[in-house]
Amino acid sequence: MYISRFQFSLLIVYLLLQSPVLFAQTGQPLYSKEVEEKIARVEKGLSGWVKTTDSSWNISERMQFHKIHGVSIAVVRNYKLEWARGYGFADTSDNRPVTNQTLFQAASISKSLNAVGVLKLAETKKLELQKDINSYLRSWKFPYDTAKTHNIPITITHLLSHTAGLSVHGFPGYKWSDALPSDNDILDGKKPANTAAVRSEFVPGLKYKYSGGGTTITKKIIMDLSGQPYDRYMAKEVLQPMGMVNSSYTQPPLPGSFPYLATAYYRNGNPIVGKFHIYPEQAADGLWTNPTDLANYIIEMQLSLEGKSNKVLTKELTQTMLTPILDNSGLGAFIEAKGTRKYFGHSGGNEGFRCQYYGSMEGGDGVIVMVNSDNGAIILEILNSVAAAYNWNNFTGQTVKRPVPVHIDTLATYTGTYQLEGITLKIIQKDYTLYLVQDASPPVKMYFTSNTDFFIKEVNAESQFQKNVAGVVDTILIRQSGREFKAKRRL
Repeated sequence: MYISRFQFSLLIVYLLLQSPVLFAQTGQPLYSKEVEEKIARVEKGLSGWVKTTDSSWNISERMQFHKIHGVSIAVVRNYKLEWARGYGFADTSDNRPVTNQTLFQAASISKSLNAVGVLKLAETKKLELQKDINSYLRSWKFPYDTAKTHNIPITITHLLSHTAGLSVHGFPGYKWSDALPSDNDILDGKKPANTAAVRSEFVPGLKYKYSGGGTTITKKIIMDLSGQPYDRYMAKEVLQPMGMVNSSYTQPPLPGSFPYLATAYYRNGNPIVGKFHIYPEQAADGLWTNPTDLANYIIEMQLSLEGKSNKVLTKELTQTMLTPILDNSGLGAFIEAKGTRKYFGHSGGNEGFRCQYYGSMEGGDGVIVMVNSDNGAIILEILNSVAAAYNWNNFTGQTVKRPVPVHIDTLATYTGTYQLEGITLKIIQKDYTLYLVQDASPPVKMYFTSNTDFFIKEVNAESQFQKNVAGVVDTILIRQSGREFKAKRRL
């Protein structure tokens, strides 16, 4: 039967309308009515560390408040990508919006995928997780300091779980105008490397100490054993099999990818010179990806844990990766109890980028949030909203408080300027409400639980106004994480 071009166009439109996922003209996907309702709840339900009876925030106003240009979110439900959506701009100078194809620097989330790459070598019997790392290092050897290691060898497990006792927490990256160091330069702290040498600080296995330097050693092991450049090995053995086809460890990124790369921004909203920094360490911080691709990683790990998929790792090796070695540190991921379930996850922070992912150990749920800003505060607010929309009970451990009214005359006694070391706090009054202004930040609403006790949603802390012996309010006592701070009023 012959179909005209017009009839074919109508057929395509009909098929798209029957599909649970429709694509809008903006390039952003539209989903079923049920899913779109969930997305709307997430977009309008952002909240801080404490939940109150008043209305929640929406994502647009919180992006403006935090001076964040771009946000990308993906939610996993029942072992499938439920939805993914971008907000704001990947680059404001050319009005390029964030879409599901926009790539962000994953920063330390890179370590999770790197661990999969290392364990792939264990699966193919090219290494053993408990053997001395120098058994596998060929183009560089780790210089043991026996006075600190007590002749205890460092193993792959130590490196991936941050229990090797090594230095160098993280890396600041390099500007486009900088000379880039070799791997050996980075590990030995030699110029043009901008970080110290990766060396022992205490006995391996004694305690947890985060070390991006240790992760960089695993990069050398991957290259030495595979005989391939790191980015090529990771693409072939990890990213592509998992369906992360838009992701890459190539540093600096290839020119062809530039239209998809988000620009990095400082906390004040200004762009980083050169758009973003370069991270030659790769394994510790060099992955360019997006929430959609990271959702594929989460889903594969979840299915592998249940023995339902082995695109990269067997069930046994996935269990090894996601079993804590010390505290909550697994191999390239952290295992956290949230409410009634456990989750594997990792956060990330490069210059001008922040991100976080979580995947449930059972049930097939997950969430990824990435922003192109040094300010990652909105991530927790989005996670709170996702958890509420999907009924992930106690996922973020929000505290519920019921604010009480305080007489306007009492409120007036609290206004003024307070000094906390190098931080200036101003209390201002608008109608019957007080707002706190820190330095040049926007005002935030203060909520009272008594005539003197208050909190703000943005910072997890309990605060109290105190009077001096003359009965004049002169101090704000701030309690946070078991510590107390006093902000003194300028009288």
